[in-house]
Amino acid sequence: MRKFLRRIFKLIGPGFVTGAADDDPAGIATYAQTGALFGYNQLWTAFFSFPFMTVIQEMCGRIGMVTGKGIAIIVKRHYARPVLFIAVTLLLLANTINIGADLGAMAASAQLLLGLPFGFWLIIFTIVTLLLEVFVPYPAYAKFLKYLALSLLAYVLTAFVVKQDWTQIAWATLIPTFTFDAKYFLNIVAIFGTTISPYLFFWQADEEVEEEVAQGKLKMMGKGIPKIRNKDIREMRLDTTLGMFFSNMVMFFIMVTTASTLNVNNVFAIETADQAAQALRPFAGDFAFILFAAGIISTGLLAVPILAGSASYAISETIGWREGLYLKFKRAHGFYGIITLATLFGLLVNFTPIKPFQMLYYSAVFNGICAPPLLMLILFIGNNKKIMGDHTNSLFSNVMGWTITLFMTSSVVVLFLSFFKII
Repeated sequence: MRKFLRRIFKLIGPGFVTGAADDDPAGIATYAQTGALFGYNQLWTAFFSFPFMTVIQEMCGRIGMVTGKGIAIIVKRHYARPVLFIAVTLLLLANTINIGADLGAMAASAQLLLGLPFGFWLIIFTIVTLLLEVFVPYPAYAKFLKYLALSLLAYVLTAFVVKQDWTQIAWATLIPTFTFDAKYFLNIVAIFGTTISPYLFFWQADEEVEEEVAQGKLKMMGKGIPKIRNKDIREMRLDTTLGMFFSNMVMFFIMVTTASTLNVNNVFAIETADQAAQALRPFAGDFAFILFAAGIISTGLLAVPILAGSASYAISETIGWREGLYLKFKRAHGFYGIITLATLFGLLVNFTPIKPFQMLYYSAVFNGICAPPLLMLILFIGNNKKIMGDHTNSLFSNVMGWTITLFMTSSVVVLFLSFFKII
């Protein structure tokens, strides 16, 4: 059994870490709010989104693996400058808000569990995430991210601490229900914005290239074309599928837990992710409360460096700076400088008048609004023979990719129409 687990752990890589990072504190808050507000009625989104996010992330991983380059540098070389500017600007805005929301949720959860002021924990987590990403060598950092991702199992355990109506859960998971109002579609946009998120597109493509540098297939990121075997792509697909399954499993059980505790006890409003943990205590006990709060901290430690890192990859590729976590600080001042600035700007977001939950929830909504144009861009790259050679998208990938792009675009349109009371 131990050998089998070691083999699995060795196999999982950027795809699994990307999937785990998808369940960041903003995601946790969104899923918790979904369960509290709608009960089991939106459980279908976890089942529905899994194949789509798998296809999209496989596409991003394949782009990085085949080209040896990140998405931003590909756009820079093959598409018009305005396309690059729009893509990087959308990513940077979404990531900065997301970093701030996640740091705030981590600090609030630490205050809840351990005491000491919110500001103290906010600064501590900012420093820790920066030190990890800037000064820890990539192979060790990648291994650290894998172990940290396993902390998400806390949310699966929490669901089984609470008594559940599994028949009702199965029905709500397999049979979608819709309500045509602004609140319902706002939540749909938030859910898909935090599951199919722009920062994950850029991160996975670049991390596949990082892996190629670590394995000696490339001397440096963005230079040269790696030799790719079909086996490499198969392993990447398996890794990505495992990561997305893991991500959606956690999403599903967070919704289940809050639906079966908060919603049934008429607790419909959650202000912060840590409040979700606190709200569980009377109905699910101290164990569930501790698991939920500790999970917010560990997922934040996983997600914040990825948010800052994906922004830095994109900007470095746009400007033409050296990039990569495999490089030491003295060889990539610009790359690590952007990581530092993105994290610090995220820190400053917490000193705005925006309420904590609004920041978490609306960062997910903003991701959902930004995602469709970036999805279109990734589909164009994945189908471009000049870029991808013999590894362009399959018919299945294209059908799934355009379907989720249309679905997310339609959800945003319906949200705006319902918001202005047009429908």
